[in-house]
Amino acid sequence: MSLKPQETHPIPEETIRVAHAAFPKGNAIMRLRDHLGPIYSDEQFTALFPPDGQPAHSPGQLALVTVLQFAEGLSDRQAADAVRARIDWKYALALPLDDPGFDASVLCEFRGRLLAGGAEMQLFETLLLLLREQGLLKARGKQRTDSTHVLAAIVMLNRLECVGESLRHALNVLATVAPDWLQERVPAAWYERYARRFEEYRLPPKKEDRYALAEQMGADGRHLLQMLDAETAWGWLREVPAVQTLRSVWIQQFYASESSEPVRWRVAEDLPPAAQLISSPYDPDARWSKKRDTTWVGYKVHVTETCDDDLPHVVTSVETTAATTADASMTAVIQAHLAERDLLPSEQIVDMGYMASDHLVTSHERQIALVGPLREDSSWQTRAAEGFGVACFTIDWETHQATCPQGKTSVMWYPTQDNQGTPVINIRFAHTDCAACSQRAQCVSSSRSRALTIREREAYEAAAQARQRQTTDEFKQTYAKRAGIEGTLSQGVRLGDLRRTRYIGLSKTRLLHHLIATALNFVRTAAWLAETPLARTRTPPFVALGKTAACY
Repeated sequence: MSLKPQETHPIPEETIRVAHAAFPKGNAIMRLRDHLGPIYSDEQFTALFPPDGQPAHSPGQLALVTVLQFAEGLSDRQAADAVRARIDWKYALALPLDDPGFDASVLCEFRGRLLAGGAEMQLFETLLLLLREQGLLKARGKQRTDSTHVLAAIVMLNRLECVGESLRHALNVLATVAPDWLQERVPAAWYERYARRFEEYRLPPKKEDRYALAEQMGADGRHLLQMLDAETAWGWLREVPAVQTLRSVWIQQFYASESSEPVRWRVAEDLPPAAQLISSPYDPDARWSKKRDTTWVGYKVHVTETCDDDLPHVVTSVETTAATTADASMTAVIQAHLAERDLLPSEQIVDMGYMASDHLVTSHERQIALVGPLREDSSWQTRAAEGFGVACFTIDWETHQATCPQGKTSVMWYPTQDNQGTPVINIRFAHTDCAACSQRAQCVSSSRSRALTIREREAYEAAAQARQRQTTDEFKQTYAKRAGIEGTLSQGVRLGDLRRTRYIGLSKTRLLHHLIATALNFVRTAAWLAETPLARTRTPPFVALGKTAACY
């Protein structure tokens, strides 16, 4: 399809008359159209279409329909019907009342073009830019960040099921793209062995039987891969995604061996880390992860929003990652992406997962006050709250010495790196000083002298100041604002299944999250223009009754 950009036309007079007759005071969609205008234009999407071919439906209108669709939680078919039937939608789209609309499949094709053109963020960014031009979004305000888990659109499989399904999935795909090639080569026993989904099987209860079944499937999978590797005329079959996934799963789950040796099932201790381990052949990007008592297979989404009292709370950043990505690794990424769009905050409120001494330093360089609880040092003295932790020692950065609470100075100062490559300083005190110390039991638990491992000066002092600040009432009042983003995550779940992706793969899930964030900004801006007050946190009646009883 080709694109011939069309000029944005005004709303037809008849549409305006009927819409205002039906909604004398207007509604959210009409109000946003009046305040923000059409939002999207065809010229923004020129790069997504070839120069020739059948004319495409207006991408500017499809973009707005997509946002409205996610704002109301509609399917493609329901959204296409709304374009034909809803007066307020026709008003927002500047359509005449007799416009026939389009087929629902056009919306799916439009999302596909966004993905293929690397424009997953275009709808989100365009609305943010417009809100900023309208004065509803400003840089250097207050923002807050949090993450939540995202379930993949797959069934959770154990190791044995994952191996069986990987081979079964590859066979089904090959039977579709090259049925003649496959039928001539597969053993007859495979038709029965891989006919049904493996989660429907009653797997062997005994460990040795499960190992035997795994190694049988391992031998079958290796045989299939060897046949594919030996092909010349059908060499393109090796590039089929299901075959590539099968090869990766076999490398992860079985020990490598010569073709003449039997396939051996890996023990659990020899498996790759969770960040690399494929959990399902139907979504190779999904990863298994655990956070406290929650385990899931899928992804994680990091949401950042403004939280100034005098402006609507607008989502400014959405980062979709693998489920195994630590929150702390995303702090700098989020700030870098905000800086690219000139949307850095003056204050960013985060939870403990995003805090690290390095982030305090880099945030300060960006003129951001990073607010959140920082973990205390991990020494047993600090954990016991009765010994001499790192904070009890005085560090003299000029003379490269540390002084203990008893007035003894260190004898070794050695800059090095820890096992993760982070610059640290190792400090040690003299054995003679520690052995004769009357407070030895509060400082060391072995016969060795006291040793400290601290960060470099800038990071160490930033962490010390943060730990001191988080004990104050001012910090507690500021940090209390972070709780508001839980409501944003909840609203995202209600609008568009923020915690359960409807698509397969990281790129499609990232597009989904940006569409949900765009819809959130659309809904929240409409509520702000209508002067709708923010909802308060709901208190269950029984909890409220308990609070009342406590007053008597």
